[in-house]
Amino acid sequence: MENLLFKRGNESLVTHRLKWAALEWLYREAGCRAIGFEVRLEGPAGRIADVVAVGPANRVYLIEVKSSRADLVRDDHTRRDLDRLERQVPVVDEAVSLTAGVLEAAAARAQQPDGRPDWQTDEAYRQALGDHSRVVRRGERLRERIATYSTKFHDPAYLRVAHCHYIMAPSGMLIPSELPPMWGLLDETPRLRFEAPVKQVREATAHVLRAIAKANTRDIMFARGLKRGQMKTVAT
Repeated sequence: MENLLFKRGNESLVTHRLKWAALEWLYREAGCRAIGFEVRLEGPAGRIADVVAVGPANRVYLIEVKSSRADLVRDDHTRRDLDRLERQVPVVDEAVSLTAGVLEAAAARAQQPDGRPDWQTDEAYRQALGDHSRVVRRGERLRERIATYSTKFHDPAYLRVAHCHYIMAPSGMLIPSELPPMWGLLDETPRLRFEAPVKQVREATAHVLRAIAKANTRDIMFARGLKRGQMKTVAT
C-alpha cells in the first residue's frame, strides 16, 4: 500500500516518494535522528527546505527534492542571471511610456464628438492600443518572474544554513557534472551518487532542531485534521 503519510495536497507522488527516500538515507546512512520535511530555516519569511536533518557531531543536512528537469532548472539560477532580468525592467518601462504616448496621440486623432476615441473604426488607435497593452503585460510578467526567481542553489545565504547540501532526484535525471557547486547528489534507491563537501558554517544546531520540531509538530497536527487556521501563530 502506498505510504501517503504527510503527503501535501499539491505534491506529486514522485516528489513524496523522493522525500521519504531522502529521509531513509539520512536515517540509515548519515545517522541522523532529527529529521523534518518542509523546514523553514531562514526565519518567518525565509525559504523552505524539502528535508532537513541533524546528524552526528551536530552536522546539519539539507536536501532539495527535484522530481523533473524543469523542477531543477527553476532553482538553478545565479545572481548574474537575476541581474540580467532586472536590467530589462527599465527597457520595458521605457517601451510602456513610449507606447502610452503613441496611444494618447492616436486617441486624440480618433476622437468623436462626445470625446471618446472611435476604437471600432480607427485602425491606428486599435493598433496603438494593442501595442501598449502587450508591452504592459510584458512588464507585468517580467516583474512577476523577478519576484519568484530562485537562485537557491547558488545563494551564499542558503548555503550557510547547513553543513551539507544535497539534491535528491530520480536515477539518471542528473549527473554529478551538472550539479551546482557545493551540492551533492542522491537517488531514490536511496543511494549516494556524489558526496557533498562539508562546509564550515556558523553553529546553528539549536535553531535547526527547533525548526525541525516545529515542522514535525505541524505535520502531525495536519495529519490529525487540525487545519492551519485553527492553529495559533507562534513567534519564531
